[in-house]
Amino acid sequence: MFRIAKEFHFSASHQIFGLPDDHPCARLHGHNYVVEVELMSETLDSVGFVRDYRELGPFKTWLDDTLDHRHLNDVLGNDNVTAERMARLFYDWCKARWPEVSAVRVRETPKTMAEYRPKGSCGCGYGA
Repeated sequence: MFRIAKEFHFSASHQIFGLPDDHPCARLHGHNYVVEVELMSETLDSVGFVRDYRELGPFKTWLDDTLDHRHLNDVLGNDNVTAERMARLFYDWCKARWPEVSAVRVRETPKTMAEYRPKGSCGCGYGA
């Protein structure tokens, strides 16, 4: 199984409601997000790619035009815009365009990461 990934970056604010008042994420705050899109394939194209990285450019354009330097709660219409929910949203957006997409990871900080990977797409051969 071949696996590739590409990183994308954007900056935005959000606020998570329903948390205790003293929780830092309950306050309006922002992140420099790092989004990693992973693609997997058992075969390569005629050039030797899973998919040419340049073909993923529309995702960067969408991030820049839709989310960069915006308040995510307003744009995404959700009171609880979490990294987990964004990973699923980004996965669905990418999977609709590129069938090789196997997972999306969203980092809010260098130490935190959320991933969405559908059940059975671990690439480990065990279906989990």
